[in-house]
Amino acid sequence: MQPLSVKELVDRKNHAWEEALDILNKGKNQYTIASREPDTAEDTLYRLQVSTRSYLGAVAYETGGIIIDHGWITLLGAGGSGVYGSLTSWNGLAEDISVHPLEGMLVVAYDAAGGFFALDTGRFGRTGYIYYFAPDTLEWESTELAYSGFLSWLANGDLELFYQTFRWEGWQAEIKQLEPGQVFAYYPPLWSEEGSGETSSKAPVPVAEVWLAIADQG
Repeated sequence: MQPLSVKELVDRKNHAWEEALDILNKGKNQYTIASREPDTAEDTLYRLQVSTRSYLGAVAYETGGIIIDHGWITLLGAGGSGVYGSLTSWNGLAEDISVHPLEGMLVVAYDAAGGFFALDTGRFGRTGYIYYFAPDTLEWESTELAYSGFLSWLANGDLELFYQTFRWEGWQAEIKQLEPGQVFAYYPPLWSEEGSGETSSKAPVPVAEVWLAIADQG
């Protein structure tokens, strides 16, 4: 099947970006949009073959990425300053691949605790849901949210509750020390009985290094 052109994928009449931006603006969680390069954004949309009628396509086309909750979550876009990689480089769709892609999953975000959010494209039966690789269980867990619902959760969800065992008092200050593409390694690790946000020591490590261990498991 012939791939759709960028002109066909950019739907100006039904462009979802204004809706997505409205969700972010009305949400309670802080966010910052990384600027995009137009040529890179077009290339990202083309390689993804996703229309801007969808929130995923709109984020891919209109942003370099979105940093949520003071840097705790990085939502991938076309790539830009302050964001490590892009929707294409994280998923084996670009020439400059950031990480080894995982078959049947489209990685869309990662967090400072070394957790990853990915859209099921076949690994779990093409459910269309976002799955979370939890660093405390080392398993993929369904959020039962499509990408649109996931974006709403990022904007207005109770992130403090979701991450209550991963975070610690003063995390907002310490997260500022992370460079783009770094996350925290916990020791003891979060999956161990002794590990927790409050009690474990934390050190910055490359997110690609953390992901490699997951990708190697297949």
